[in-house]
Amino acid sequence: MSAFLSAFASLVGAFADLLHPLFQSASTAAAIILFTALVRLAVHPLSRAAARGQKARTRLQPQIAELRKKHGKNPERMQKALMELHKEEQVSPLSGCLPSLFQMPAFFLLYHLFSSTRIGGEANELLGHQLLGAPLGERWHHALAEGGVFGGQGLVYLGLFAIVAIVATFNYRRTKRQMALNPVTPTTGPDGQPVPGMGAMAKVMPLMSFFTLFTVAVVPLAAALYVVTSTTWTAIERAYLYRDAPAAGGAMASVV
Repeated sequence: MSAFLSAFASLVGAFADLLHPLFQSASTAAAIILFTALVRLAVHPLSRAAARGQKARTRLQPQIAELRKKHGKNPERMQKALMELHKEEQVSPLSGCLPSLFQMPAFFLLYHLFSSTRIGGEANELLGHQLLGAPLGERWHHALAEGGVFGGQGLVYLGLFAIVAIVATFNYRRTKRQMALNPVTPTTGPDGQPVPGMGAMAKVMPLMSFFTLFTVAVVPLAAALYVVTSTTWTAIERAYLYRDAPAAGGAMASVV
């Protein structure tokens, strides 16, 4: 891990040096945003594939309903028929998880980088870099201790909270609107039967984006910048990719 952190610290430092003429003291924060954008750009093909898969699964709902009627009393036959249908239509049930899974290493690497006091046996100088006076290695409770909610550092977090709240509200309203126009059919398991609890989960899903507020409050500011940038990217990307999708795709897509 130490070798990875050292290499990553050098990468962030190189980005910061590149952006310094434009952003001055905020160049490291800008480098983190740039890094996040590059990660999301690299993952974008997976997001497109996930959108195609979700749309295909939505189109298959009538066929799945027919299989459920036909093989409802034979779970093994139902599962085999579903696998054959998915294979025939070239649809992977796991495609929607891949974009999030591929982003996790980047987030945790950034989190550890700005949580470590020493990198490669030397003091981690990145911890002292700031965004409008707020150190990138500190958390919201540090900002509250320095000047309160409306202090210089506190205002930085209020700005991030505002962005997350706007994005979450956008996701919520879009999902609710799509669900009203096209009610979601119950999610089914491998045997084609409705999954217990999925109805309640579908109601909670539109609210999941608001949980990002908690993440931003407890992680280092550098990691919070990653989360806010990625969340905003996700909202814009999915609004575009699922613009012609029925509610099932939009509802599932609203979760970060």
